[in-house]
Amino acid sequence: MQLLRKLSSGVAWLECWLAALLAGVISVLILLNVISRALGMAIYWVDELAIYAMVWMTFLATSVVIKRRQTLSVTLLPDLLPDSARRWLGVFSDLMVLLFAVLLVYFCIIWFDPVTLLQSGWDVQAFQMDTFNFIYAESTNTLGVKKFWIWLAMPWVALTLVLHASINLMDALFGEPVVAVQETA
Repeated sequence: MQLLRKLSSGVAWLECWLAALLAGVISVLILLNVISRALGMAIYWVDELAIYAMVWMTFLATSVVIKRRQTLSVTLLPDLLPDSARRWLGVFSDLMVLLFAVLLVYFCIIWFDPVTLLQSGWDVQAFQMDTFNFIYAESTNTLGVKKFWIWLAMPWVALTLVLHASINLMDALFGEPVVAVQETA
């Protein structure tokens, strides 16, 4: 359990720093976009790259927020409940987050279908013919990068949410009282 807790903290630390880095990259890309358009020489791929950086930043930050229990919440009902009922409401909440994360992993496996891709010898054409799944063929509009690289944010966040939600649930059941973690990056 201690090893998983350390892994969760390490992954959250990495996600936090990557999200902060991506926030900086987004700012630079938007500034570049504004300047290039003002000069009449728009760089069209900058918009797309900024959007994809924002997608990754959002998913990474979401995972960290879940791990730290810093999500937005309406506390009207929990504030009215006694401590024991509030604790079980927290356990239920953690369980629902874990269930969502497990379902997200399952749907990502169906979507990316790595087993069939491996069975086809990493041949994307054969994979597409066998499954009619074109996830690995679609490219971005201006960057020309395969979109599955961007979509890998989904399985990443699914796996890290399973890790973080599991630790949160174990802490809620057997550990310290459930409170938001006040960590600084």
